[in-house]
Amino acid sequence: MVRSAIKLFLLLLFLGYMMLWFMMPTKLYFEHWLPKIHAKTKSTYFGQQGLKALHIAVSFEALFLCLEFFSVLNDYIYIYIYIHAGSTMLICTFPILFIATLGCIYLHLGKKHGDHNVEGYIFRYDQRVPTSKLKQPVMVKGPLGIVSWMELSFLTMFVVLLAWSTTSYLNGMFTHIDQMASRSGLLVWEAKLEMSGLTLGLVGNICLAFLFFPVTRGSSVLRLIGLSSEASIKYHIWVGHIAMTIFTAHGLCYLVFWAKTEQLSQVLKWGKIEVSNMAGEIGLVCGLGMWATSLPQIRRKMFELFYYTHHLYILFIVFFVFHVGFSYACIMLPGFYLFLIDRYLRFLQSQQRVSLVAARILPCQTVELNFCKSPEVNHSPRSIIFVNVPAISKLQWHPFTITSNSNMDTDKLSMVVKSEGSWSSDLYQKLSSPLPMDGFQVSIEGPYGPPASTHLLRHDILVLLSGGSGITPFISIIRELLFKASSGSSTRIPHILLICAFKKSIDLAMLELILPVSGTTVDISCLQLQIEAYVTREKGADEDNHKPLQTVWFKPNAIDAPVSSILGPNSWLCLGLIISSSFVMFLLLIAILSRYHNSNMVYASSATAGFYMLFMCLAIAMTANATFLWNKKQNRKSLRQIRNMDTPPVWFNNGDRELESLPYQSLLQATNVHYGERPDLKKILFERKESSVGVIASGPREMRQEVAAICSSGLADNLQFESISFTW
Repeated sequence: MVRSAIKLFLLLLFLGYMMLWFMMPTKLYFEHWLPKIHAKTKSTYFGQQGLKALHIAVSFEALFLCLEFFSVLNDYIYIYIYIHAGSTMLICTFPILFIATLGCIYLHLGKKHGDHNVEGYIFRYDQRVPTSKLKQPVMVKGPLGIVSWMELSFLTMFVVLLAWSTTSYLNGMFTHIDQMASRSGLLVWEAKLEMSGLTLGLVGNICLAFLFFPVTRGSSVLRLIGLSSEASIKYHIWVGHIAMTIFTAHGLCYLVFWAKTEQLSQVLKWGKIEVSNMAGEIGLVCGLGMWATSLPQIRRKMFELFYYTHHLYILFIVFFVFHVGFSYACIMLPGFYLFLIDRYLRFLQSQQRVSLVAARILPCQTVELNFCKSPEVNHSPRSIIFVNVPAISKLQWHPFTITSNSNMDTDKLSMVVKSEGSWSSDLYQKLSSPLPMDGFQVSIEGPYGPPASTHLLRHDILVLLSGGSGITPFISIIRELLFKASSGSSTRIPHILLICAFKKSIDLAMLELILPVSGTTVDISCLQLQIEAYVTREKGADEDNHKPLQTVWFKPNAIDAPVSSILGPNSWLCLGLIISSSFVMFLLLIAILSRYHNSNMVYASSATAGFYMLFMCLAIAMTANATFLWNKKQNRKSLRQIRNMDTPPVWFNNGDRELESLPYQSLLQATNVHYGERPDLKKILFERKESSVGVIASGPREMRQEVAAICSSGLADNLQFESISFTW
């Protein structure tokens, strides 16, 4: 009952917040809503933060109603919009932070009542109703990649919002453009160019407001709407491209305007009250650097360059705030605020070394890492973790799919790394070295993943299509269903058809990873599993390649810790506490500054913006550190028990016993190997006559596009497509 009430309230609040974005460019908002909000929230404790001399030309009648004053400087009409920080935070920042905090409570209650494996988000999509069609692909090829109807709908609504805002702003600004141009000594086209540049800046801020939500990995907002951090990356890419296109056009408009009106000195202007042009230019250059290196051609071939360059987002945001003033930056603040909290918590987690228990080394240049895990850490199938190995690189973090199941392996977490790059090759060489290692230092961020796996159970059959290392997400899915089948659950378990393609027969060893490192206790025969493996570059089996995998066991170091939640078992509740308490502390700090420093003056200088950004970082760091240390103290006893467990010294096991085990023999019986051919995906899928067929594709882009085209062709209504991508 309580969760239902919270759910309804969150939905209404979210719809109200979205309505506000559509109302912002309207005359009703400026003439009626905004003045009343300012009057109700005016406070000397938060000061008056100006938008810094925006060059706005709208109806003069409306100006006198909604603007505080205007002045003519250097033959231009400068409209100073002084926005009270309190009102901006109330209407733009507070709603989202409140949604995030209340969402944490909603998710905590769900976890407390034992339904953490059930869909905990607000928007659900049942396979039996037409809304499930929204997940079907509508676009297969093109610059956007594979796009579902749902994703296209979100993108279309966002583009409509941008188009509506642009036309509304331009319509208001161009109403009296002739009078403004004549009073300012400008040509009409020059005045229109200036107003167009301003409009692009205002619309670009809308993009910035939504840019950071998708990359906040542990966000309660993402979980509420049913998005995983992996699935939401494409929204970040789309919004990022749109934002940089708009901001680039914004900068070009002003450069051309200044050049035509002989005001190129404005390029170096950094005013105390007015817009800091130079700050905007520095921010734009940083944004262009990130944009250029994020293009697929560069990002996929030079990932390190992309990764390091993307840290320019810090300078981009800092100089953006210097450019427009902190109060106007509050419009985009909530997304960035939640991102900062998430980023700092990930930083705290990354400082802890985790305990590497064992490594299974496969002959196909692949290694499975098994970490000690706290039983409180529950992750759904297809979850990912980010891994750092200081012995290879202290700066590089790489995402990998978790192959273990939190129900079957309560105290272990596994991931698979295939040697396909310099970093992964170095890792394989170090672990497969015959020289003994007393320990292996690894740090982890995560796990992150989809909110639930229950949607897999609604199908009659699951067709899992993989290519190469794309099989790794399916290992966790199979283990999850294997656990449900072996535990005597009354839930109907769907039949599983695994279609996997490999280049060489030596890669077939990856199928052995379906069995956990303690595979002798698993009865795989209770699962309706059929594996069709295709070896595309060999005509027959090569007996020389049939080498058993090796298992290397490590003795944990005293300073190593099991993989655990950074905020403990009540992580959602602690996250909500950090969001709310840090924001209250931030408000108190800026209230003290405004009350006791320059309290009787209107100020919007870069120094003030710098103070506010510093206060925000301090508030987040102090509350996050306090919560982290409190949880660390509470969990110290359990961590000590895990560290003191007796563990074997480092030794190698050649896996001969696994070859003769019952689970391994059951796996062999379920596997059929085809040599010298590729799977006929169209034939395989169209032959499935079950009423509901879940089709999940993971692997190369060409394969995923082919499967998406088959499922969206309309020739079979029972195929429900889902894609797993490792490259964005």
